[in-house]
Amino acid sequence: MTVFYDSLFLLSLILAAIYTMLWHKHFDSCFTIIFVLIPVSNLGAAIMVHVTDLSGVLVGVIVSYIGGCYLILFMLLAILNLCGISIKNWVRVVLLVITSVVFLSTTTIGSSGIFYKAVTGELVKGRLVLHKEYSFMHLVFYIMVLVYLLTSAGLIIYSIRKKDVSVKNLKLMFFSELFTALGFFGGKLLGNGIELTPLMYIVAEIFFLLIIRRISLYDVTDTVIDTIIANGDTGFVSFDDRFNYLGSNDIAKGIFPCLSKLKIDSKASRYPEVYDSLIVKIKDFIIDESKEIFFKEHDDKIYQIEISRLFDGHKNRGFLLYITDDSKDQKYISLLDKFNDKLQEEVAQKTADIVAMHNKLILGMATMVESRDNSTGGHIKRTSDGVRILLDEIMKDNELGITEDFCANLIKAAPMHDLGKIAVDDAVLRKPGRFTDEEFEKMKHHAAEGARIVHAILEGTDNPDFKRIAENVAHYHHERWDGSGYPEGLKGESIPLEARIMAVADVYDALVSKRVYKDSMSFEQADKIIMEGMGRHFDKRLEKYYVAARSRLEEYYSKVGQ
Repeated sequence: MTVFYDSLFLLSLILAAIYTMLWHKHFDSCFTIIFVLIPVSNLGAAIMVHVTDLSGVLVGVIVSYIGGCYLILFMLLAILNLCGISIKNWVRVVLLVITSVVFLSTTTIGSSGIFYKAVTGELVKGRLVLHKEYSFMHLVFYIMVLVYLLTSAGLIIYSIRKKDVSVKNLKLMFFSELFTALGFFGGKLLGNGIELTPLMYIVAEIFFLLIIRRISLYDVTDTVIDTIIANGDTGFVSFDDRFNYLGSNDIAKGIFPCLSKLKIDSKASRYPEVYDSLIVKIKDFIIDESKEIFFKEHDDKIYQIEISRLFDGHKNRGFLLYITDDSKDQKYISLLDKFNDKLQEEVAQKTADIVAMHNKLILGMATMVESRDNSTGGHIKRTSDGVRILLDEIMKDNELGITEDFCANLIKAAPMHDLGKIAVDDAVLRKPGRFTDEEFEKMKHHAAEGARIVHAILEGTDNPDFKRIAENVAHYHHERWDGSGYPEGLKGESIPLEARIMAVADVYDALVSKRVYKDSMSFEQADKIIMEGMGRHFDKRLEKYYVAARSRLEEYYSKVGQ
């Protein structure tokens, strides 16, 4: 008897070791937990036949219930993932809590009547046989197991017809479920003193190994990436959002030897060669995402480098540079150049038409806002001119890496930054005094509402850069560098550059202009507030451009009046 249970425990460890050798980062974590739980549960079964005192056997019983409780839960979660069915995180938490409550009740075995009303031991042929009187929580345990098993079976049957799910894997999962159920209930039916559960766990483990051996083949994205890397003809370089070096492969280091000097997590921008060849390109991409591709000549070959965002789930964590050999395509360059010349002529004509349409649209929208709030119209004109003055100073050294197109689009988008006030109730918008907290919350909605309106107006435009900049200006011009702004509480460089520039012009105008609820501030007072806000309200890098533009701003506001 002991040899039977010891062998099953050893075999479960061997199968877990095989899983470890096959393990891949793309495997569902539920499978890893399952391959941990089965040896633990089988260890509990082995303990029960090795000890002859009641307390020792009860320890084995409790250990075996770890698998009995949690294994079925994680099999259910694995089936959900295998079937491509997502559930809310709170549902997972509830299931885990229920399972944990049931398991905790098993820890009272021998000390209270929560799980077993009574339990005694009888020594039969050198083995202590337990006589149990089940309590309410044992019934709850069986109900929980049945619900999990039936739910899993139902999910498998439901998903068999789905085109994006492997039927073979579902069949294997069904058999693993079937043998697990036989383990739970079959041994009790045989009534010969031998627990089938440890043996059925072994069978289930074998089916799980067959599943995970096949499962990575169906993850097309990860398989393709692994294949590309294995072929060794594609380069990868990655940086986080602060330009700290995350890593690269040998292909990338061969094309960009300067990468060999970097250590993981080192500040890449501190290395001139890396900065000039890669970081500058990434900064251009940040400002204008249409610049996601550039080229590099190396060893008589021309490589295409494509920049993309590096995501961790849905969160942007940095940048990935994808390097491929583009030499074969160079023979088409001359033909493409001729074709592009013709396209550029057509695009230029269309662009001229779009520019005229945009200008009329912006003027019309500004006029609509002004018709509801007399002070807003003047504010729109003044802030647009303020943005133009700031951009003039920024372009003198252009350390921010902006383009002429960016400047033109931002100047054109600036009048639309308060467009969302169209949706603000008149009682709030035209109030001749300071807002209450409730009224201010209503006013804050104009930022997100403005972005929605701009998006709807410019949907389908042939100038996506202008659309993006206009939406960002309307949406984020009230965000603050330290994260205390609205509507989303963005912080630092996560705030689009165009919105950071707009914020300086917007606040400056609000300070030096007269409103129905306040007098205008002097230039000295306004300047003090703006300077104190650098690094907290505003991007610190804009400080020197504001200082350079200060005299022009004062001259401008002296002429137009406040």
